[in-house]
Amino acid sequence: MRILHTMLRVGDLEKSIAFYTEVMGMTLLRRKDYPEGRFTLAFVGYGNEADQAVLELTHNWDTAHYELGTGYGHIAIEVQDVRLACEQIRASGGKVVREPGPMKHGTRMLAFVEDPDGYRIELLGS
Repeated sequence: MRILHTMLRVGDLEKSIAFYTEVMGMTLLRRKDYPEGRFTLAFVGYGNEADQAVLELTHNWDTAHYELGTGYGHIAIEVQDVRLACEQIRASGGKVVREPGPMKHGTRMLAFVEDPDGYRIELLGS
């Protein structure tokens, strides 16, 4: 068994695809419209779906915004250099919501960024 993907509901699919590809450096792997169900699925990731987990961005055509709720935490992405990753994300128009620094009660470096829908992404590295 393995994890295939994590699904996020997004309000503006084009804006979300741009964020995950242009700001976070992922690749749009596939995209399909389902007119009968009035939704579109787009899969993004850092590699082939056969080899690693990816994100499924679900856009319901009649919903422009979602409440994130209190159960969602974050997506974690490993990076070589947290400070450099934050600089690149900021330069690409991304929003850093927790500056690089050591983990609370630990020593590992981390930072948090936020996607267009408000989902948090943790950057972990050195």
